[in-house]
Amino acid sequence: AEYMGDDTTDQPKMAEEALLSFCRENKEGVTEEQLSSQLGLSAEELVEALNSLLQKGRLSIFKSGSNLLYKHVDAESAAKLHGLGADELLVYQHIKQSGNMGIWIRDLKHGTNMQQTAISKTLKTLEQRKLIKVVKSIQAKNKKVYMLYELEPSREVTGGAWYSEQEFDQQFISVLSENCLTYIQKKKAPTLQDIANAMRSSGFVKVELREEDIEMIVQTLIYDGKVESFPDPRGIYDSKGPVMCFRISRWSTSLNQLTTMPCGVCPVFRECSEDGIISPQTCVYYSQWLDF
Repeated sequence: AEYMGDDTTDQPKMAEEALLSFCRENKEGVTEEQLSSQLGLSAEELVEALNSLLQKGRLSIFKSGSNLLYKHVDAESAAKLHGLGADELLVYQHIKQSGNMGIWIRDLKHGTNMQQTAISKTLKTLEQRKLIKVVKSIQAKNKKVYMLYELEPSREVTGGAWYSEQEFDQQFISVLSENCLTYIQKKKAPTLQDIANAMRSSGFVKVELREEDIEMIVQTLIYDGKVESFPDPRGIYDSKGPVMCFRISRWSTSLNQLTTMPCGVCPVFRECSEDGIISPQTCVYYSQWLDF
């Protein structure tokens, strides 16, 4: 709806309502030029309305190509962003768009065209207000990414259960493997879900363990010849097919080059590739095995 200025004292409020309404109808965002042409506001009225709504947090601003786009923000989100300046909102939106992968400061500088000093000051403000947080990434030493405060970082960033302080935690994996083996031996024929539940409630695990993590550990025990799998005698099925049970292997596996190499017992071997975060080129255990 077009806004036509008049001489009443409600002019600023009416301009803001018209602007918000237009942005609400255009969820992908609108440029300043589109607002000017559609609402019939003077340049001064438009700038005043935009600044006011940005200050109130009712608009978000982000860069798309060479354009700055404005988007409507609901009242609940606006209360959280109230009082932020244009630069802070711009940085916040870029961080928000990165999701739980986070964004590196170099990419923030490129996306916002802001100088290092301004970026650093803005990030500090957002951190102090607990709107964003810093997360260390396993992808590179000393590399930090920024993401919204309430988000749980992606396992691609943190490395999941197998990493501690950006380092591959071989000791934890060994302890977890031994505990899984002991539990299988004690329970005779537990399912994967049984083993996962037991490890989570054991008390020694301080990180989030998914069933997929335990599956990796159990698979390494199978490849190492310590454990074997068989279909659940109760005939239970899940989305993957027959539910499998596990027991101590009835057959011993003689040591050979394959079973002694670290790849044969590595719980993240499926994620290992030449150009991946985990690779033969960067694996210290593989290098040690080759030297041996």
